[in-house]
Amino acid sequence: MTDRSVITGGRAAGPGATARWTEQGIRALTAHGQPLTAPFTVRAPASSANLGPGFDALGLALDLWNDLDVDPSVAEDSVTILGRDADLLNGAGGEPHENLVLRAMRQLAAAHGWELPPVGLTFRNGIPVSRGLGSSAAALVAGLIAADALLGLGLSRDELYGHAWRMEGHGDNVGAALYGGAILAVPGVPSAIQLIGHPGAASDLDDIAAVAFIPEITSATWAARAALPERIPHTDAAWNLAMAAGIVAAFLTGDRRVLGASMNDRLHQPYRARLFPHLDAISRAATQAGAIGACLSGAGPTVLALTCPSEILGVVAAVAGAGERSGIPGETIVLNLTREGASLSSRL
Repeated sequence: MTDRSVITGGRAAGPGATARWTEQGIRALTAHGQPLTAPFTVRAPASSANLGPGFDALGLALDLWNDLDVDPSVAEDSVTILGRDADLLNGAGGEPHENLVLRAMRQLAAAHGWELPPVGLTFRNGIPVSRGLGSSAAALVAGLIAADALLGLGLSRDELYGHAWRMEGHGDNVGAALYGGAILAVPGVPSAIQLIGHPGAASDLDDIAAVAFIPEITSATWAARAALPERIPHTDAAWNLAMAAGIVAAFLTGDRRVLGASMNDRLHQPYRARLFPHLDAISRAATQAGAIGACLSGAGPTVLALTCPSEILGVVAAVAGAGERSGIPGETIVLNLTREGASLSSRL
């Protein structure tokens, strides 16, 4: 049996080693700041951005994961992609997707004046690609953590967040992937503001789940952004501010009523609904079946409905039915929220 000792970077301390991911960085307790030379695995969760009105600012970590196995002992680079949408990432039917893990690793190394050593990477993907569930953010975060460990940089979580924000262009998905829970990304603030997932947060929303309708079709973030107008009415901007503030207040207080009332948007969803005609029908079906609220997940095309445990079965049936009636092939799944962000573990 493989002993998966949780470590925080640096050199693994061996089977059963006691370690943790501290605020000071991803470092092994017995070898601060030294490159990690033993094989290790990085896990990063899926995430949903915006939650309706919180455009580029709100993120929610979901219990669906990508695993990245890293072998620093190889003589030359190798990449293997397995799991969900592996054919898409490998370029089936077209050009392969850019490997965001490698891009993040190389950019972090270059930013600190290093070159990456040879590394063997095996991707075990569970997060759907290009569906609005934070697959790119999970890849960037996993790559940053892996490069930090390989090079022994000992960067803090907040420093990694800064790098991830610059690479992604916004902090919502990468913040949720790094910190877990629900987060608020504020420009100029060096860490994600945790709305759930820290000891002082309200717990009344801990048991809610996300019912997700995930279409088979994919969507490019650039296309979803291109659908947005350059200007919006002042009244819509003011309305959205109130909705986004309501989301923050709901997570901090655990008020489900406020959460449901606030998961509405005039900034991006009305314009993106032209690209995703299933959005309004599925959102309406979910809320009518008892969901707290529903929204486009990130840039789409996934639709996400936050739901109390007692309403999950009814919401799943309603969402699946609405998806089928819309003529959009897809699957309906239930995802728990996760307080856990990305982590690193040894494979000794």
